[in-house]
Amino acid sequence: MLELLNWLGTLTFAATGALVGIQQRFDIVGVLVLASVTAVGGGSIRDIVVGRLPTAAIRNEPLLWVVALTGLLVFYLDAYLSNDTNPNTHKLKARHARHQRRLQLLVYGLDTLGLAVFAALGAESGLSAGLGMWGVIFTGTVSAVGGGVLRDVLVGKIPGIFYRAGDFYASAGALGALVVFLLYGLNTQIALVAGITSCLLMRVSSRALKLNLPVPRKI
Repeated sequence: MLELLNWLGTLTFAATGALVGIQQRFDIVGVLVLASVTAVGGGSIRDIVVGRLPTAAIRNEPLLWVVALTGLLVFYLDAYLSNDTNPNTHKLKARHARHQRRLQLLVYGLDTLGLAVFAALGAESGLSAGLGMWGVIFTGTVSAVGGGVLRDVLVGKIPGIFYRAGDFYASAGALGALVVFLLYGLNTQIALVAGITSCLLMRVSSRALKLNLPVPRKI
């Protein structure tokens, strides 16, 4: 189950990285780099924290090939779907706007799934390394958000974990990791599924309810 979740989370993040690269109008090399960094970044940071070197992703050659293929697939699929030979400029702009909205929704959905999966996997790695509650929450959260932070930095954005309004992100990852920690002694698979589910529910509900964390007062 752990291996299946690792593949699912890695390829999900690879797709989100590629999609963000496409939104930024990167060339094919830029899209592949962003897909790769997003896919393996969080897991690599997690492995460094628990002292597992070389990191699991770097040692998994088949996974790296599939990450690259995922980036290529997303790049060319987007090029195919966004192709429009209609000379009507107004319709072309409307189509482009719809395409961008679909991209944003797809990035959100895949990013949420990757966040939840890597939060659970990171927590499991922390538990396997003998860490306590806060160590497990840290490894789970870093694993969940690390790839996204590196992705945001590479595209010149302040990492979203610092300012997300109406969308819990790192908090959702931390909750997922905590749930895994609390249930791990009962049953490993149940703990992982519960951690993933709680993370998904927290992020989706925070967006639906437009919840916000406290921020400093304006001066």
